[in-house]
Amino acid sequence: MKDFMSVELTLTPADSFWGKNALVSFNAGVASIHLVDLGADSALQVQRAARKLSNQGIAKVILQGALWNTELRIAFDQGYYTAKETQQACFGLDSATSTEKKAFTDFQKASHWVRKTINTDAEEMYPVKLAQSAVDLLLQLAPESISYKIIAGEELLTHGFTGIHTVGRGSQHPPAMLQLDFNPSGDADAPVATALVGKGITFDSGGYSIKPSDGMAVMKSDMGGAATLTGALALAISQGLNQRVQLFLCCAENMISSNAFKLGDIITYKNDITVEVLNTDAEGRLVLADGLLAAEENAPQRLIDAATLTGAAKMALGRDYNALFGFDQDFVNSVLANAKAENEFAWQLPLEKWHQQQLPSSFADMANIHAGEGRAGASTAAAFLSRFVREDGKGWLHLDLAGCYQKAANDLWAVGAKGHGIRTLAKTLLDA
Repeated sequence: MKDFMSVELTLTPADSFWGKNALVSFNAGVASIHLVDLGADSALQVQRAARKLSNQGIAKVILQGALWNTELRIAFDQGYYTAKETQQACFGLDSATSTEKKAFTDFQKASHWVRKTINTDAEEMYPVKLAQSAVDLLLQLAPESISYKIIAGEELLTHGFTGIHTVGRGSQHPPAMLQLDFNPSGDADAPVATALVGKGITFDSGGYSIKPSDGMAVMKSDMGGAATLTGALALAISQGLNQRVQLFLCCAENMISSNAFKLGDIITYKNDITVEVLNTDAEGRLVLADGLLAAEENAPQRLIDAATLTGAAKMALGRDYNALFGFDQDFVNSVLANAKAENEFAWQLPLEKWHQQQLPSSFADMANIHAGEGRAGASTAAAFLSRFVREDGKGWLHLDLAGCYQKAANDLWAVGAKGHGIRTLAKTLLDA
């Protein structure tokens, strides 16, 4: 493998001519990553170093040395990855234990699927294709434990899924809902430990509340919630998930046409709640409402929805943290602890029952955007969703995936999808 650059970890500082506290140095075809220690910060340092190597155009690397472990291999993979996937990396798995090898390869398969799926252009990754792609991934892992159906086009109305149909009807690509059941026990009466509901807007023009070009250019990523939950379920299955989990993906394109929904339209949902559309660019919550209602029909013990839902969450947290909301503080705390344990970043933002009152409508039970100055956009979006789950909110969690996608590269991540959050969610599923 003479065309591969060796990458080693060392606890020895770089020679001074590489610069003060240099993270990476080179010598005779070997790149050395200089760590202060193998403490909690070492994974971030390795990810930064991998990004540096990737940015320098080093297209083939092999990890060597005794200091590599699963966590540091994962960190390197996250930093080295680019959307074009032109690079090759050998992760030194020959020297790893079988447990370490499986842990890394399970993560890499799920993570790369999420990143590639989100990065795929919307002309190729349309609603039904997204739903089928999720099915194909999960069937590879547990074909005997999975059943599913994809409800698309006008059939959505037959089942009462008016939100997905309304948002997606303006596109040539029909909207769809995936309903997938992972039931390893085979018992049709087994309780649903967790239900997952993901926003799968494969492209978001904003509709008649049209986005500016700069904001629209990255909107192939607006199905990040659907992809992230699918990847998390795949990772959990690979890691031995033995609880029943149901997955609902709410997939649509939000486009402009003579058939597209309009400002002032009123949507009536299966629970008889009516919603006035005051902004067609607040469409994610409109499709998620259908998924939440469908999930609740099976009385799951826990319910998690995930979406690239609001710009407000990104304003609050940047693209480093995913935002968490919920009325069940014990559940929120457990997910925050899982994020910390898995070296991912999550932060709780406020949600109160009175946030529901900040979505008034003169013509319906509520509007799809907040009213008045100074309203918390991410919190009122979560409050909108809370109207479609059990009244006390017990066991429900909403994730606004601010950390799902990098519009511009930074020192940790390339441009594009990150897969950030799948480890937290997989651990949450396994801990059920």
